[in-house]
Amino acid sequence: MKAGIHPNYYQATVTCNCGNTFVTGSTKKEIHVEVCSKCHSFYTGQQKAAQARGRIDKFNRKYGVGNK
Repeated sequence: MKAGIHPNYYQATVTCNCGNTFVTGSTKKEIHVEVCSKCHSFYTGQQKAAQARGRIDKFNRKYGVGNK
C-alpha cells in the first residue's frame, strides 16, 4: 500500500431520524440516515402486512366483494 493516498478510517456514529444510534467504521466521523433497520418496514415485518392489505383491497375492488 502506498502511504498518504488512503482516507482516514474512523469509528463513525450513525444516527437515524427515529432516534436509533449505532457505531460502525467509515471514512466520515458522523453519518445521519433517514431509515435504519429498527424503523424500516422490511426489517420490522410491517411490509408483508402492507403488501397483503393491498392485494386484498385490489381483489375486493376487482370482484366487488364487500360492496353490498
